Amino acid sequence: MNSLDWVVLIGYFGVMVAIGIWSHKRVDTVSDFFTAGGRMPWWLSGISHHMSGYSAVMFTGYAGIAYTYGVTSYVTWSFPIAIGIAIGAHLFAPRLNRLRSRLRVASPLEYLKDRYNLPTQQALAWSGVLLKIVDVGAKWAAIATLLSVFTGISLNQGILITGVVTGVYCTVGGLWADALTELGQFVIQFLAGIAMLVAVLGELGGFSALWTVWDRPELQGHTAPTAGPYTLTFLLAYLFIKTFEYSGGMWNQAQRYMATPSAREATRSGRLSAVLWFVWPLVLFFPMWCAPLLVDPKKPDGSDAYALMTEQLLPHGLLGLVVVGFFSHTMAMCSSDANAIAAVFTRDIAPVLSKAARSWTQRAGLLAARWSTIAFLGLSMAVATQVNSPTFKDIITVVIKWVAGLMGPIAIPFMLGLLRTFRKSGPTAALVSWAAGLFVFWLTNYGLDGVELQIQIVSPLATSLVLYVLIGYAKPEDTPERDALLDRIGSDGGGGAASAIAVGVPEAGVPAQGRDERTDRPRTDEPMG
Repeated sequence: MNSLDWVVLIGYFGVMVAIGIWSHKRVDTVSDFFTAGGRMPWWLSGISHHMSGYSAVMFTGYAGIAYTYGVTSYVTWSFPIAIGIAIGAHLFAPRLNRLRSRLRVASPLEYLKDRYNLPTQQALAWSGVLLKIVDVGAKWAAIATLLSVFTGISLNQGILITGVVTGVYCTVGGLWADALTELGQFVIQFLAGIAMLVAVLGELGGFSALWTVWDRPELQGHTAPTAGPYTLTFLLAYLFIKTFEYSGGMWNQAQRYMATPSAREATRSGRLSAVLWFVWPLVLFFPMWCAPLLVDPKKPDGSDAYALMTEQLLPHGLLGLVVVGFFSHTMAMCSSDANAIAAVFTRDIAPVLSKAARSWTQRAGLLAARWSTIAFLGLSMAVATQVNSPTFKDIITVVIKWVAGLMGPIAIPFMLGLLRTFRKSGPTAALVSWAAGLFVFWLTNYGLDGVELQIQIVSPLATSLVLYVLIGYAKPEDTPERDALLDRIGSDGGGGAASAIAVGVPEAGVPAQGRDERTDRPRTDEPMG
């Protein structure tokens, strides 16, 4: 990188901070900070949902998979994610939106206390927070690795720079800042991705290289849809996991659906995100698939191939734009995760730990939300400095094995708890399925030797799913109050006054018993028409 590239990079950081400061004007309540007050347009929510779903790990870990195996990287990664989001857009997105619009919650997990009980809510909250600290730590390490390739600065310096800039805008502006910066990041990544695609096509003989390049011996076998450890079984397992994870199991994705004005717009948001996942990764992956023709990676896994190719092919200025594109993905995911974790800590964990937190004023709640965001970012940055240690092994291990494996036991009670089909599954089913899933993760990853990758990542979720369903039938724990809650979030026309009273949610002509979005204090006399 030369001075022109640095100008582009520093300018990008400045724009992100400016968006955060501007977004501060739109944040007056805790609901504004965590769910944009339910005023986010569906198209902005959809782009934000897409951008917050992947990071610079795509340009390191998945670039190595693309370099080694070719189109397998798309078929077994973004393609199943797109299908999973398309399913979730109809099954989960409307219900997640109704959590905010009908139950008046600001955190995805707030409803779990009524759906199950307090211990279940706390178990899922604490385990999810700890997992996300490690997950986001891997994202910081990925972007710092790329930054070191281009600039020569150390891993820790790269983590500090990106973490501080992200912390400023997402702490000041909340979910509005996240979504608006993600929109800007999408535009930047679009320009950078197209620039890289054009540069690679120009190097390989023009537009016709899209279909002629596959005949070259260096790309022998690169058109196989599955290869190496990424088998058909892995693909099906990944689809199974990502349907839950990207439809709300990752809490930051749930927030995007909660932020739209209505359940219908939440569904439209999910559809847009699914389309982007089908199409856009193809543009990003093609240069990676062609990397064996252009560069010789220094790392055995090829994870530095994309960065080396960028340095070789792009002129200064465009090189800086692509580096900005790397940052945009990581900062989008990390800032959205930070907001989601702050929501869970502020709304679900802190009130249990502290009596004072149960009566926070609106100002105190916002202050707690911002400090929680800073604390999460700090902890994840500390973990990032250890991500290549023997405990975590490497970036792609953390992302694929830890996140995919541990997300399932947390997501099953949270996501299936939204569906009336599983109304009989109560606190016992939720806690046992969660604990068993975590144990199976440990067993398949560390207790037994020689377990295949697809078994390692799918067995925790499968265990949780089976136990959650079976225990629900063996020991049904449905109650009128829980059924009423499911009625309220299950359809636009369902519920009724009786259901509203049962779960403390206002209905036409019935005194509200939830919390006022503007004051965040108990509401006792304001009817909702």
